[in-house]
Amino acid sequence: MTTFSSDLLAPEQKAAERLAREAGALLLSHLRVGLTVEHKTSADDPVTAADREASALITRGLAQAFPDDGLLSEEEADSPERLTRSRVWIIDPIDGTKEFSTGSPDYCVSIGLAVDGEAVLGVVYAPATDELFAGVVGAGVTLNGQPVSPAAAGPEWRVAVSDTEHSRELHAVPLPGMVPSGSIALKLARIAAGQADVTFTMSPRSEWDIAAGHALLRAAGGDLRRRDGRPVRYNQPRPHIEQGLIGGQPGALAWLDGALSAHRLPTAHLGLTPADPAWSLLGAADQEALAEHPGVFMRHAGGEVLALLVMDLPTRRVERAEGDAFHLERLTRDVTRALGTVQPGPEASPPRD
Repeated sequence: MTTFSSDLLAPEQKAAERLAREAGALLLSHLRVGLTVEHKTSADDPVTAADREASALITRGLAQAFPDDGLLSEEEADSPERLTRSRVWIIDPIDGTKEFSTGSPDYCVSIGLAVDGEAVLGVVYAPATDELFAGVVGAGVTLNGQPVSPAAAGPEWRVAVSDTEHSRELHAVPLPGMVPSGSIALKLARIAAGQADVTFTMSPRSEWDIAAGHALLRAAGGDLRRRDGRPVRYNQPRPHIEQGLIGGQPGALAWLDGALSAHRLPTAHLGLTPADPAWSLLGAADQEALAEHPGVFMRHAGGEVLALLVMDLPTRRVERAEGDAFHLERLTRDVTRALGTVQPGPEASPPRD
């Protein structure tokens, strides 16, 4: 695991803190005059002029301060040039745009720095509550400049979950300690600061959603990983984590792993390949037939396939749709958010053995 002294990345942390506060002030100014909300892939994926202006402010400031670093922002056109850089800033100008646009305080500015694929520096700023979380791996976490640390808790852990996932299905699950909220970056920051203990998602996220929060968790002695146990790496050619995530402090993580398994809570896996553990859940015939197919998408839990989509990626047309209608609808939402429009195909049928 890469670690840094607090002095080594002090200029980077100072610049990120300044830009996060400036972006936060810009967001509040937009709220005062009113917002026009657009949507990218669906009603669950809003965007505003504030997102774009805050992104421009942050990326411009980082490019001026650190011209040799790469940049990746949700609201900017991606460039393969970043793949040639060891250091890459990963930015979400508003994590929680839905909350921002509906008047909830549960949104933030998220600025992370990854070095050689690892999240090492994170700054998360919540403008509505004026909370600035900052940290470097190996150097701890601060909240508004004061050192903070994760709380020694358990066995009654505080589980921060997605408000969207909670309203759709988690509300019916007897998992103790769940507290729904919006921004995942803010969830991770609050866990790093001891305000919660652990989190998980059923749906995939993108690098900009989690890079800063992941760095803060690591700085606080915790971690974030994929639901199948594999690590999260940054500055990938396609900057989207293909499956759900789990993160928090070590004791809470161990407990939550067992709880998710016991409750058979699903996760999606997009772009499934034979190298992925979930590939083994496919029947032998499908494993052979789909081994070279780039458009395999699955929702699964407890060693069982709940929904399967096979798509022709160039046309976004569904070739096969199998499984339970409830889970198939949620898998289709995840694929739509990741890829854009999905063209309907055959009616759903049960998964093959």
